[in-house]
Amino acid sequence: MRTSRSTDMPVYETALGQGITRTPEFQRKGLASFAANVGTKCGHGCLYCSTGSMLRMHSSFAEVSRNPFDDGYAIVDPNSVERIAYDAAHKTKRGMVQLCTTVDAWSPEAQRYGLGRNCLEAILRQPGWIVRILTKNAAVSADFDVIERYRDRVLLGLSITATPDRGDVTAILEPYASTIDDRMAAMKEAHRRGLRTYGMLCPLLPGIADSPQQIDELVRSLVNCGVEEIFAEGVNPRGNGLIKTQEALEAEGYHDEAEAIREIRNRQGHSRYVVRLLDNVQQSVRKHTNVQQLRFLLYPSSLTPNDAARIQNDGAGVIWLA
Repeated sequence: MRTSRSTDMPVYETALGQGITRTPEFQRKGLASFAANVGTKCGHGCLYCSTGSMLRMHSSFAEVSRNPFDDGYAIVDPNSVERIAYDAAHKTKRGMVQLCTTVDAWSPEAQRYGLGRNCLEAILRQPGWIVRILTKNAAVSADFDVIERYRDRVLLGLSITATPDRGDVTAILEPYASTIDDRMAAMKEAHRRGLRTYGMLCPLLPGIADSPQQIDELVRSLVNCGVEEIFAEGVNPRGNGLIKTQEALEAEGYHDEAEAIREIRNRQGHSRYVVRLLDNVQQSVRKHTNVQQLRFLLYPSSLTPNDAARIQNDGAGVIWLA
């Protein structure tokens, strides 16, 4: 099993100054009340990523003289383990903590420092914490022994963004993440070991992973992995991620897919895409499991008034976000 495609991109070190923090946004999403991050720029290099727009004012980018919207580099905090361990031991209010919310603790640069495994152990050594892992890297499977020791206190999810037959496209858009095949294999192995799992279908891009047949395949695979929840979301239009995605697809000759991305770069197009995506996800979840397991993350500001009203008529599984 490959963990990720090799990369020799520049990696900058910085001090975050934080370990475990409150995360109201992810609490509203139903994911976690706390966040633990290991850097500010993830080395997986996903072109559609919106983290740059969220963290654009973070001092780390000025420290390393890099544009938060550029690709081809990573920023990591090698001392994340110590900060997270301290907070895990000293915070009185505890609960679900997501590792991670803005970057990936098993990305290539995080693996170099052993951050995923060591942060996970640092949190779980303290009682009262439950860890939700979210990663795009099958390298997490090397740490299943840690998860097994605390199996009741860990929820594992690998972000699945397409069906395996679209590996040609994901190799362009997620250049240093594990292949979809490897991510699914890690999910299946976790289920085989009796670990707790959840599904994360995010983002399901138009023209790449949003057809009824594709969603049906993905949902069925997750249900077979014993997932407790299925999160799904359309692509976040903030920042320049959609432009980069469209341009990369065009450059590689994926003109239909590029056109599908272009069509959602305005509010009306994005709204139609989200409505269609929700319909397809709801139908598939209802077919393969209980719709109460669905957590479709939705920002009403991305919808037209008519589309928002339509969704409210059948909002099964929808989590409305500010």
